Amino acid sequence: MEAFSDGVIAIIITIMVLELRPPHETSLAGLRPLLPVMGSYVMSFIFLGIYWSNHHHLLHAAEHVDGRALWANLHLLFWLSLIPFVTAWMGENNFSQWPVALYGVVLLMSAIAYTILVFALLATPGNTVLASALGSDFKGKISMVIYAVAIPLAFIKPGVACLIYISVALMWLIPDRRIERQIT
Repeated sequence: MEAFSDGVIAIIITIMVLELRPPHETSLAGLRPLLPVMGSYVMSFIFLGIYWSNHHHLLHAAEHVDGRALWANLHLLFWLSLIPFVTAWMGENNFSQWPVALYGVVLLMSAIAYTILVFALLATPGNTVLASALGSDFKGKISMVIYAVAIPLAFIKPGVACLIYISVALMWLIPDRRIERQIT
């Protein structure tokens, strides 16, 4: 499951980078119109990196996987696979209301899917190391609340909604050491 997921996430990142189109101009000024596209790419790359890193640790701590966990993992990968689409739409449309809102919906659904995967793994008998490592998962819960607040805000202030999405990413850039501490 881990190798499959790593491959899917790598493909998602590849799809995102293939969406980047170089300008026809040869001067640096030709890059200016691409700044929103690059900004959305960087933001999405960071989100995918955070998911990949946490997913890696999660599965490393899981000793057993069942069908429920496999389907929960596919559910997560489905939502992550939509990131290239919403990233491109948001960047191509200069962070307009609907693209920013839909980007937030995909982030929220990815967070919910990750939580479902965690619950599926915890429900699998034999994952005692994982269960003792996770605890309450405050960051996971607050992330979903923050996304839910930012989505409607995207219709009023899309730039502020993007800043809120970025704040969640910054919160997750601080490594979550619960699983690492438990394993070592």
